[in-house]
Amino acid sequence: MSKPRVIAFYLPQFYPTPENDEWWGKGFTEWTNVGRAKPLFKGHYQPKVPADLGYYDLRLPIVREQQADLAREAGVEGFCYWHYWTDGKRMLSDVFKEVLRDKKPDYPFCLCWANHDWFKKTWTEKGKDILLVKQLYPGKKDYEDHFYAMLDAFKDPRYMKTNGKLIFGVFQPQFIPNPQEFMDTWNSLARKNGLEGFHFFAYSHQRSRNEEFLNLGFDSLAFNPDFESMFKKGLLARAISKVKRNYIHIPQLIQYSEYVEVCKEVFNTNPKIYPCIEPNFDHSPRSGTRGLILHESTPKLWKKLCEETFKIREGLPHDDNLIFIKAWNEWGEGNYLEPDLRFGKQYLKALREAVDRF
Repeated sequence: MSKPRVIAFYLPQFYPTPENDEWWGKGFTEWTNVGRAKPLFKGHYQPKVPADLGYYDLRLPIVREQQADLAREAGVEGFCYWHYWTDGKRMLSDVFKEVLRDKKPDYPFCLCWANHDWFKKTWTEKGKDILLVKQLYPGKKDYEDHFYAMLDAFKDPRYMKTNGKLIFGVFQPQFIPNPQEFMDTWNSLARKNGLEGFHFFAYSHQRSRNEEFLNLGFDSLAFNPDFESMFKKGLLARAISKVKRNYIHIPQLIQYSEYVEVCKEVFNTNPKIYPCIEPNFDHSPRSGTRGLILHESTPKLWKKLCEETFKIREGLPHDDNLIFIKAWNEWGEGNYLEPDLRFGKQYLKALREAVDRF
């Protein structure tokens, strides 16, 4: 058996920033939406309240140390920090800069470029979304500036690798005008700076696009099955239609048990397509009744998903046996592994038990 290399996406959103103060109000963080969430129907688990770490501020080094301790205990090999760069500017970068500067926590990490536009969404039928930040791609010089802005991270001994190459992800690969130029530029600069190069993975939500993204030149994919477009055509259509017949003005519900079954069907042994699995999901703190919920997730079902996924991939060499988890701490989407008041550490313990089987 090959032990899975579990990597959890990490959101560095939990501290005030000038941009969020301007757009959403003084002191806004991800906790703002989390704290005011309410149940929208009978049996809806809201609000979700953090337990061991509380409503933390990521500017505090002790919080980051405690997160690393919890993740390590659960069998997570490292964090994949969401990384924001557009036209020479970084956003939400203070936390990661401190992680680099202080050399703490002593815990592995990699990066995924969250190359998307930022919107102020209204989440109503007639409301008009407001563009806050446009993701731009000025060209090769910007790719070079981007590389050198992150070179300290790439040279950090904690930076995660596979087969000697630095793991780096791109969230929306289809929007980079010339992704091969971007990757060639970075690989060339890496070699000039004494590094072996990059293992680039593309984040994929749609199975129909997996081959397209690989053909763009990416080394691999982190494949996270899309809830809405793919599942409506498959096993989950029954659950969705049943909900729509029996409820009014509630978010779209998908039973977590069926999500587990779909993942079993779509994941395979292709060494270039890494599974990306979710312990839970509930977008209603942000989007209200226009959100989507993976309904009735439990630690037992989460453990089953982990075990089934690890089993599918167990024949791969350890270095290539990457499994992504979305996410460690995306509380605003009800998508997290950190302890909450309802389940405590049960999701973390379930993951640990599944990892130990392999």
